[in-house]
Amino acid sequence: MQQFLPLSRVILYVLLALMGFVSIVVWWWQVMVMKGNAMKNPDGSVDDWHEQKILYGMAIADIFLACPATIAGIILIFVSPRWGYYILALVSFWFVWANIMTTVTSLRFEKLRFTFSWFITFPFGSLIGLAYILWTFIHFDIIYFQ
Repeated sequence: MQQFLPLSRVILYVLLALMGFVSIVVWWWQVMVMKGNAMKNPDGSVDDWHEQKILYGMAIADIFLACPATIAGIILIFVSPRWGYYILALVSFWFVWANIMTTVTSLRFEKLRFTFSWFITFPFGSLIGLAYILWTFIHFDIIYFQ
């Protein structure tokens, strides 16, 4: 980590904190969906896997793959940095894809309200993923060639 400029380290730590926080919230949310709880979204929709079977598959993928991979990547950044960077590079694409998918799905509802809660729930994860991808491109040579 010492090879990065102080500002780059601060940005990385902020991104890691945001990725970890979002992953824990998504994990908790998806566990509730798996338990059969209907979860109300800020756009007025409801995540209920009894009505939309695809939510069940997405919950399984998030609970057993995406969220644990994110947490493992964050831990590995401090234990074995190269593996942590590899895993988080892959996970950042999940952040982008999953949040773009949910944002687009959210935009189709008629009663959509663009609130702070809606922004945090849907497109914010995409911005985190894109920020990590950009940070990786900027520091590509330090991460992968030193």
